[in-house]
Amino acid sequence: MPDLKKARIAVLVSGGGTNLQALLDAEKRGEIPHGEIVLVISSNPTAYALERAKAAGVPALAFSKKKLGGQEAFEKALLTALSEAKADLIILAGFLSILSGDFTARYEKRILNVHPSLIPSFSGEGFYGLRVHEAALARGVKVTGATVHFVNEIPDGGEILLQKAVAVEEGDTPEILQKRVMREAEWKLLPEAAEMVSKKIVSKEN
Repeated sequence: MPDLKKARIAVLVSGGGTNLQALLDAEKRGEIPHGEIVLVISSNPTAYALERAKAAGVPALAFSKKKLGGQEAFEKALLTALSEAKADLIILAGFLSILSGDFTARYEKRILNVHPSLIPSFSGEGFYGLRVHEAALARGVKVTGATVHFVNEIPDGGEILLQKAVAVEEGDTPEILQKRVMREAEWKLLPEAAEMVSKKIVSKEN
C-alpha cells in the first residue's frame, strides 16, 4: 500500500511554544494523520519554541523583523522559507507578528490561527496573550474559550473553523484562566483543525 500523502505544515511561533508542543505531541500520537510538521519559524531568535522544534527533530529558523529592516523584508524571508519547505499549511501558534494582506492572500484558507477567546469577543488588534484574559475577567464573563480561524488581512477576522467554551471560575487570575483555556481548548482545537485542513488539502491533491 502506498504511503499516505501528507500536507506539509509550517508552524510560526514567537514565544514559549506551548501550542507548538501540543501540535508535535498530537502528531506523535497519530492525531494528524494527513499532516506533518516540516518547519518551525520564529519571529524571535531566543524563543523557547525553537528548542522544542529541535528536540522533536523539526527544522527551525528565526527571522528578526528589526534585523531584516521591516515588514516587507521579514515577509519576503518567510515566503522564501515556506516555499523552500514546500509548505501546504501554515499554523500561527502564538505568532505575534501581524501578516499583511498581500501575504495572507498568497495562502488563502491555508493559514490557521488559534485565538484565546470566543471570537468576536475580546479579539482584533491589541488582543493577544494575557490581555485577552484580563479583558474577559474585567468584563465579568462567565464563559470564555478559544477559536481556531483562517487568517486573512483583518486581525482575527477570518472564517471560524472551531470553537470550544471554557468556564471562568471564582478567583481566576488572568494567568490561571490562560492555562485553563490552553489546556481545555487551545491544545485540543489546534491539532483537530490541523487535521481537518490537512485532510482537505490532501484529498484535493489526489
